[in-house]
Amino acid sequence: MMPHTPRPPEAIAADRARYEDHQRKGLAFTPKSPPTPSPRPAPPPVDVLRTEVIKGGWYTQLAMQTGQVLRIQSGGLGGSVSLAAWADADRSERLNLPDTVKVQWTTELRKGRVLFSDMGRVMLSITEDSSGAHDVLTGGSGPDGAGTPVQRNTRDNMILAAAKLGLSRRDLPMLMTFFAPVRVDAAGRFFWNATLLSGTDWVELRAEMPLVLALSNTRHPLDPTFGKVPPVTLTLQGARAVAEDDLCRTATAEAIRGFEKNARG
Repeated sequence: MMPHTPRPPEAIAADRARYEDHQRKGLAFTPKSPPTPSPRPAPPPVDVLRTEVIKGGWYTQLAMQTGQVLRIQSGGLGGSVSLAAWADADRSERLNLPDTVKVQWTTELRKGRVLFSDMGRVMLSITEDSSGAHDVLTGGSGPDGAGTPVQRNTRDNMILAAAKLGLSRRDLPMLMTFFAPVRVDAAGRFFWNATLLSGTDWVELRAEMPLVLALSNTRHPLDPTFGKVPPVTLTLQGARAVAEDDLCRTATAEAIRGFEKNARG
């Protein structure tokens, strides 16, 4: 075993200075406030390329090209949609939810925010969102928390979806879960704020690079309701022009830097 060589103090000081400079720039940039929620019910989709219904307890996988928009439409209360994403060109680059939350200084990922990869690039932009009720803290259900014994759970679904994409369970990132109003109370405990959901909620995600996605429709482990998990509808729509002042691209300093990395490839 090679002996450990301590880093020189000047190298540690230089790293610290870079971090503090980055922190100052982030705090000096006033993030644009998220807009009002998208209307309910959702307007008709446009330029539809593909529509798919995920039954309660099931999963799917799909590919998206840059600029295409995926609508996820809830079919009622009692289900939540977990998402994993990988860059299609190099599937070792994957969604990094901890960094997504950290660099945007919020756990409330909603309309106007973006999802980052582990390479610091923007994978998806949240362009529409009717509720803002999404979970970035706890993940989906495991074998003991599927909600009903006859339906698969999120973990098993994602392992199967990853395998169909040529990936293994080691390639699975932490999951973003839509229609899951997990919040934290004053004592630091998770709770389910059901008042944030309507049963007709929807989100739209714009691909900022070619991607492959895995999605699972199951009951969230913190959801106190029981019964049949309703279906969700996925609608893939064609690419749209993006304005220079697009909110997702300009809301935070970190998003601006992420899109700069996207442009460099």
